[in-house]
Amino acid sequence: MSTRAEAKGVGAISSDGNLNTAHAQTSRKGFCSVRHGLALIMHLCNFSLNSQKMSLSIAIPAMVNSTAWPGPLNASTEGPSAHSQDGWNGTLRQLKAVAPLYDWSPEIQGILLSSTNYGSFLAPIPTGYIAGLFGAKYLVMVLTSQFSIWVKWAPPLEKSQLINIALSGELMGSFITLLVGGFLCETKGWPSIFYIFGGIGCACSFLWFPLAYDDPINHPFISTGEKEYIVCSLAQQDRSPGWSLPIKAMIKSLPLWGILVFYFTGFWTINILMAYIPTYISSVLQANLRDSGILSALLLGVAFISTILCGLLADFLHSRKIFRLITIRKLSTAIGVLVPSVVLVSLYWVRSSISTSMGLLALCSAATTFCQTGALINFLDIAPRYTSFLRGLSQVFGHLSGAISSTVAGFLISQDSEFGWRNVFLISVSINMSGLVFYLIFSQAKVQDWATEQTVTQL
Repeated sequence: MSTRAEAKGVGAISSDGNLNTAHAQTSRKGFCSVRHGLALIMHLCNFSLNSQKMSLSIAIPAMVNSTAWPGPLNASTEGPSAHSQDGWNGTLRQLKAVAPLYDWSPEIQGILLSSTNYGSFLAPIPTGYIAGLFGAKYLVMVLTSQFSIWVKWAPPLEKSQLINIALSGELMGSFITLLVGGFLCETKGWPSIFYIFGGIGCACSFLWFPLAYDDPINHPFISTGEKEYIVCSLAQQDRSPGWSLPIKAMIKSLPLWGILVFYFTGFWTINILMAYIPTYISSVLQANLRDSGILSALLLGVAFISTILCGLLADFLHSRKIFRLITIRKLSTAIGVLVPSVVLVSLYWVRSSISTSMGLLALCSAATTFCQTGALINFLDIAPRYTSFLRGLSQVFGHLSGAISSTVAGFLISQDSEFGWRNVFLISVSINMSGLVFYLIFSQAKVQDWATEQTVTQL
C-alpha cells in the first residue's frame, strides 16, 4: 500500500496534506515513541544475531590446545610477566579438562572464522524481495528485512538516528560477548558461550511477533499524533514496493554499483576487525584470554557510543540544512575509511606498546561507524521502493567479502610470522581505499529514475 493511500486512511490529517502543528511537535519530542520502541526491539534482535556470530571469535583461542599464532616481535616493558604467563598455562590446562581442545593452525582458524559467511549468499536476496512485498514481520530476518520496515516507519529527518539505534545492537552484541566471553571460557568452558547466547536469541524472537509491525497504520499501540506525523512526513515519497524488479536498469546504475562495491571493500576491513581483534590482542599484545575479551569489548563499547552519536549528528546536519544529504553520505563514508586506514597502517609500528595500540584501535572502532550514516544506508536514498531487495543484495557482497577476507588473513598470518599482521592491514587499507574512491565518484542521494513508480498516481 502506498503512502498516499495510507495518508487517506488517517482521518485526522488535514486536506492539504499537512499535519496539525501541535501533533507534529508532540510526536517529534523525545524518544518515548513507538518508532523508537521499534528501534529498540530491532536493537535487541541485532544484539542476539551478532552475539551468536561473535561467539566463535572469542571462543576460538580457548578451543585450540596452544596459541599457534606468532608471538610478539619485540618485547616491551608493558608485556606480560612470567607470573601472568604461568597463569595462562594453568588456564589452558583447566580448559582442557572442561571442554575438548583442537589442533587448529592459524590458516584453519581463519577458514573457520570466515565460515559464518559461507552459507549467507543465497538467503538475503529472496528474503529481501519477499519482505518488500509482504512485509518483514513474519520473516523474522532482521538483518535483511529491517530496512524495509524503516521505509514505512522512519521520518526523513529521523532516518539516520532510528537506523543507527537499531544497528547499534550489532555492536552491543559483540561488546557483551567479548566482555563476558573470556570469563565464561575460563570458568565454564567454551561451549557455554554458544548455549547462553543461543538461548538469548530464542528469547528475543518471542518479542518480535507481538511488538513489531510492518507499518504504523496497523500498530495497535501507536498514538494518533505519532501515526499522523509518520504518515504525513512520508506522504510525498514513492516507496510502494513493485512486483517486478528493473534488473537491467539496476545493472546499469552506477550509484547502485558505488554502494555495492563499497559493501564489499568496507566489510573487508570490518569483518577482519570483528573476527580478529581478540586474536590480535591475545597473540600480538600478549593479553590472556579474559583480558583479551575485556579489551576487545571496550573497543566495541566505544563503537556503540559512536554509532548513536553519528546518527544524531547526521540528522542534525540534515534537518538544519547545514549540508546536503549527498554531502553527509560522502563525508561520513570518507571519515569511516580514512581514519581507520591511518590507524591500521600505524598498528605495526606501535605493536610493542599495549596502551598505544589500544588507543589507536579505539579510534579505529569509533571512526568506522561513520560508514553507517554514509554508504551503508545510501540505498534508502536512491531506491526506497526496493529497499529490502537491495539490502539483501548488498548483504551478499558483504558476506562474500567476509568469507574471503578472514580466509586470506588466516593464510597470511600462518605463512609469515613476522610480517603477517602488517600485510593483513595493508591489504585491508588498499581495498577499502579503492572502494571509497569508487563510491565518492559515483554516489548519489536522490531517487533514481528506475526506482520511481511509472504508473500515474491518482490525486
